[in-house]
Amino acid sequence: MTSGLDGRTVIVTGAGSGIGRAAALAFAAEGAKVVVADLNADGAEAVVKEIEQTGGTALAVTGDLSEQAVVDEVTATTVERFGGIDVLVNNAGIMDRMSALADVADAEWERVIRVNLTAPFLLTRAVLPHMLAAGRGAIVNTASEAGFRGSAAGAAYTASKHGVVGLTKSLAVMYRKQGIRANAIAPGGTATNISVDADREALGPAALAPHFVNVGRVAQPEEQAAAIVFLASDAASNINGVILPVDDGWSAV
Repeated sequence: MTSGLDGRTVIVTGAGSGIGRAAALAFAAEGAKVVVADLNADGAEAVVKEIEQTGGTALAVTGDLSEQAVVDEVTATTVERFGGIDVLVNNAGIMDRMSALADVADAEWERVIRVNLTAPFLLTRAVLPHMLAAGRGAIVNTASEAGFRGSAAGAAYTASKHGVVGLTKSLAVMYRKQGIRANAIAPGGTATNISVDADREALGPAALAPHFVNVGRVAQPEEQAAAIVFLASDAASNINGVILPVDDGWSAV
């Protein structure tokens, strides 16, 4: 079975670097038209140029996807330019400070939840009417090992990724009869530019440290991207509601 992605329109968030960039390039290699959505305009434009230099089709839309106006712009621009939306990859995310719950500041909590959970909700809600009108669509979210356990990150990030898991499963159940599939990858450690600003002497990092002995090797972004493209493709046509670990067996420990 072929991927079926040739000619389809794909939105990838956080596509200016890391897993998102690798996914955007991988979709373009399959012949998809790619919307590169990212907060960093320079990063997004650089990825568009990479795609165009290999004969692909892409456009950049920049802004904070936790803001409704930016979500509306991404959706409207995609439909105006390409005529519809076939695949949505909610990949953009940020880390917390590995804070234990009693140490989480309001600003840390609100920003992490807003970017990691509310933004995927807003963009998915905006995209769904277009997928429903077409009678098909694939949504792939980037969850995390922190969506399975309480020992992979701080309270805010852990809650946000558990939320992404729940959002993915709810979508899968609610919209399967309308031809829409929703799945997620759950990356383990991956070589990206996401940084962690943590106080190593604080309770959170100290409590988490013993749990990182079995994390496995660090993945390359392209390994995560391959799983994203698979879940979005026709090869995964009967896969729905799955949270796929891409973690060198960390989730099996």
